[in-house]
Amino acid sequence: MRDVAVVGAGIVGLACAFHLQRAGWRVRLIERGGVAEGASFGNAGALAFTDVLPLASPGILRKAPGWCLDPLGPLALPPADLPRIAPWLLRFWRASRPDRYRRSLAVQAGLMRVSAAAMEAMVTDAGLAGRLRQDGNLQLYESEAELAASLPGWEARVREGIAFAHVRGEALAALQPGLSPRFVAGTFTPHWKTVDDPYRFACALHAALMAGGAALERGEVAEIAPAEAGVRLTLADGRTLAADAAVLAAGAWSKGLARRLGDRVPLDTERGYNTTLPADAFDLRRQLTFGGHGFVVTPLASGIRVGGAVEFGGLDRPPNFARADAMLGKAARFLPGLRVEGGRRWMGFRPSLPDSLPVIGPSRASPRVVYAFGHGHLGLTQSAGTGRLVADLLAGRPPAIPLAPLRADRF
Repeated sequence: MRDVAVVGAGIVGLACAFHLQRAGWRVRLIERGGVAEGASFGNAGALAFTDVLPLASPGILRKAPGWCLDPLGPLALPPADLPRIAPWLLRFWRASRPDRYRRSLAVQAGLMRVSAAAMEAMVTDAGLAGRLRQDGNLQLYESEAELAASLPGWEARVREGIAFAHVRGEALAALQPGLSPRFVAGTFTPHWKTVDDPYRFACALHAALMAGGAALERGEVAEIAPAEAGVRLTLADGRTLAADAAVLAAGAWSKGLARRLGDRVPLDTERGYNTTLPADAFDLRRQLTFGGHGFVVTPLASGIRVGGAVEFGGLDRPPNFARADAMLGKAARFLPGLRVEGGRRWMGFRPSLPDSLPVIGPSRASPRVVYAFGHGHLGLTQSAGTGRLVADLLAGRPPAIPLAPLRADRF
């Protein structure tokens, strides 16, 4: 039996490990912190297979300047970080050009199709189907002009066969009672799914892996290098581990390890914030998206989660929980009757690439080291699809979709 080391026990690493274990590999997970305690812990819990539009889009560039003027708005860029983030922003601008946006959309849509099928198979195999909900998603608009501005994106979804309906009046109120009258319309996506809680979902997947014979190694990987018989991993405490192959799925911490393997990947972190309120804080029927304000409100088994937004602050800057408080204040205005007491605040690091696509594919140093990181806002959504593609690569099988647009050297 072949041995594979999966660096990172977030949801993407866990899904890669699961697919590799089912393919006959002996799996060792290596995690610097706790299982699923990074971005996998506090995300919004969405399986957003219908969210095929890249964040890097012509439309986002029109909104970004206004957002940046509000220090607590949907997008924050600390002035001191501008020199560091400028190359990323330049690539983001290039990826937002209409021709590149269309190419990225086609790649994203293909990855979503693979991910939806792989997730369905994975939750069945791992006994997790009971942790999925299909309540749909309701995107809300404060004016007819805001709805009209969103229509090109919905037309792109039509071409991908995605079902949705624009709703107003009584139909809108029936989908979510108690909305502020400031919202004049919405778009309901009925096939949108969420998990009961992203951390509990990831932990249940980890338990299935352990039951199948996987091992968990605690430690920070300092280097991955090809070796004569496979790969060698050196940990920060000096220990070395050997395996036949390795998968780098360390999320926001993948950049340095990829650089040591010869790949300079423009990975950065979109720091996201949320507050999780008690489950009885509001009669929330489904996930609500306030796109004009950059956040969502999600019903989870662990409570009602109010979160989102983007802050470019790197891995070292202290959290600015005023951003979580600002979103919670808006949610209270948008959902009159929402009780905001007793919430738990959180900040996490989304590992993001400028073109809104992940890195999935072999490293420059060796085909026995495969990358699986950079999923941005879609790590949970694309986790199972990434696991399937990684398993295909290490088995020498043709992947389900072309991986050239996802290679590390595409930049």
